[in-house]
Amino acid sequence: MAQIPLAEAALLLVGGGLSGYWLVRWKERNLRAANELQVKASLEAARKDAENILREAKAASTEEAARLRSQVEASFDSRRKEFSDREDRVAQREDLVNQQLQSFVKRENELQDRFVTLERKSGELDTERTELDRITKVRLEELQKISRLSESEARVQLLKEVERQSLKDGADLTRHILDSARLQAEEQARRLICLAIQRHAGEHTFETTTATLELKGDDIKGRIIGREGRNIRSFEAATGITVLIDDTPNAVVLSGFDPVRREIAREAMVRLIEDGRIHPTRIEEVVAKVTAEIEEGIVRKGHEAVNLLGLAPMNEEIVKVLGKLYFRRSFSQNILDHSIEVAQLMALMAAELRLDVSIAKRSGLLHDIGKALNHEVEGSHAMVGAEFVKQHGENDIVVNAVASHHDEVPHTTVMGILVSAADAISASRPGARSETMTTYIKRLENLEKLGLEFAGVEKCFALQAGRELRIVVQPEKVTDEEAFSLARNIARKIEDTLQYPGQIRVTVVRETRCVEFAK
Repeated sequence: MAQIPLAEAALLLVGGGLSGYWLVRWKERNLRAANELQVKASLEAARKDAENILREAKAASTEEAARLRSQVEASFDSRRKEFSDREDRVAQREDLVNQQLQSFVKRENELQDRFVTLERKSGELDTERTELDRITKVRLEELQKISRLSESEARVQLLKEVERQSLKDGADLTRHILDSARLQAEEQARRLICLAIQRHAGEHTFETTTATLELKGDDIKGRIIGREGRNIRSFEAATGITVLIDDTPNAVVLSGFDPVRREIAREAMVRLIEDGRIHPTRIEEVVAKVTAEIEEGIVRKGHEAVNLLGLAPMNEEIVKVLGKLYFRRSFSQNILDHSIEVAQLMALMAAELRLDVSIAKRSGLLHDIGKALNHEVEGSHAMVGAEFVKQHGENDIVVNAVASHHDEVPHTTVMGILVSAADAISASRPGARSETMTTYIKRLENLEKLGLEFAGVEKCFALQAGRELRIVVQPEKVTDEEAFSLARNIARKIEDTLQYPGQIRVTVVRETRCVEFAK
């Protein structure tokens, strides 16, 4: 290989280095120019973005400012309208106050004029009264001369005339009392018949003399009947209740007057149907078991009533008969609940009168115990119950209270009177008995309407469940004497036009109030 001279080699080396240097510088210049272009492009894009953002911000701020301006204007308009309405109301109130002030001034002037007129008329009345006294004295002297009677003699004749008229009124009143007694006797007879039916049958309606049980199929009906009806005969013999199978489809009806026996029969029939084994031996077993349970329940009900009232233990026979009242009703009112309610009312009244509260509770609790006794015992439930509690050790006060609570025997103590009052309160309150609330309200409305038909009556109120009608009359239209006559006329009108239980007390109230002011 040929060797290159040293000088040429040096030149080549220097030339290559210069070429490399200028090549590097050229690349740097091109790169710098590219970077500058890229920076300028980025700056331009950033400037455009900034302008777009600024433009959008200006638009948004303009829109927000417009929205806020509209809200502020709407708020100002609302406030302006509210202030305007307030100004109008204030102006109206000022006008109203001015009108009222003018009215008061006018009324004051009228009252002043009326006062002057009254003062003048008062003087005229004094003068006329003096003149009237003088004329009366003169006329009295003239009448004495004409009649040839002195004042005392004329008074005697007037009293005789008043006595004759009073005797006539007394005869009319006696006739009225006799007629009322005759009507009350007829009402009493009807009440006694109803009580006899009640003691024999409880409520003499289908719903309260029967118990109905639904049957799920005809096969169970056949098992209840048994071969040739032997199951029914065994059931009726064991319970004393009539069984009706064919009267109601898919049901068996148990009919009987005694509510305790009917409940025993119902419970026994339910258990026999659930068990499915129905034959004479099983019937007797179930009936005996249910009878024992019902009797235990009766005793438990009696003890619960005694314990509820906080009374000392009673004779077990009395407790047992008392528990039977749970299965009896009077005009849809449970008699045991009614007896407890009467005992509680008795306790309250006895405490107010400072009487023996324990005796009062016993009297109220036992007052209807005769309704639970067998119907074969003759007599009213009050007398039968009194005899029963007397036989089992109750004291004479309780016995008389039970016997006299329907006034069948004289009251020896106040307890009988309290029992009558508590019995009436418990039975007459709305909803206690079969009388519906609509009928009750209608009866009170008719009673008040009748009272308002008379002239001079200002107000009329039916009180104590319709047992009292209180009349408030206008004192300037009805005198004291006319008030007595008004009470009689209203009572007669009630008797002639309305139907009501018991009696209604008519009370006429006439009151004059004199009011004056010290200034």
